[in-house]
Amino acid sequence: MTKWNQKLMKLLSLNGTTRSFNIYCFITKSLSNCGKTFLFSPLLLCYTKNKAFNQKKENKIMTKDLNTRLENAAKGITPQTRPDERRRYLGSLRERVLVRMTVEETNNQALDTLFLKHINDFKGYTILINGKMPQNNFINKLMGLCSQQDIKFTLINDDTAKDEPNATGVLVVSKTAINHYRIEINQVYAPEAPHEQLSEPKKESFWNRLFRKKD
Repeated sequence: MTKWNQKLMKLLSLNGTTRSFNIYCFITKSLSNCGKTFLFSPLLLCYTKNKAFNQKKENKIMTKDLNTRLENAAKGITPQTRPDERRRYLGSLRERVLVRMTVEETNNQALDTLFLKHINDFKGYTILINGKMPQNNFINKLMGLCSQQDIKFTLINDDTAKDEPNATGVLVVSKTAINHYRIEINQVYAPEAPHEQLSEPKKESFWNRLFRKKD
């Protein structure tokens, strides 16, 4: 091995394979222009083998990924879109939501009554019920009314169901996107304001009217 080639090999040993090959080509060209000759470095062969190995590895990964997709397609399994959004909406998507109630709101009697009052609005939709929240009278009434009115409902017990107060408790969803801007129960149906009882005016007696001073 020539003196130039020894120096070159020492320099290349300090760098990665791809970078070393680029350095090797640059120095080779420079020295050739200067009339220097040296032995063909074994590093070039190493680079070629390494590149072929990486290409083979990439092809293997792509083939495995393709096979997985084909198997999932044959089983009817499709890749899940927007997983973060689905975790918030019991596996559904926000664009499909008509009405939403939180776990905490299902224990609010006024909101429960408001939701059940509009139960007929949900025909043609599906009601998703968080199966991990504590059962209460509202949920029992809701499932009973759904059965009577022939409204589809599903108990969700997978990882999308949470028992935190702000987690989704009840969801009315469509099969396709409806893109409603307001979906929270107190936005879709404003709670009724309490009626103020007005006191009736007192009836003035005959004698009071008779002797009342005139202005």
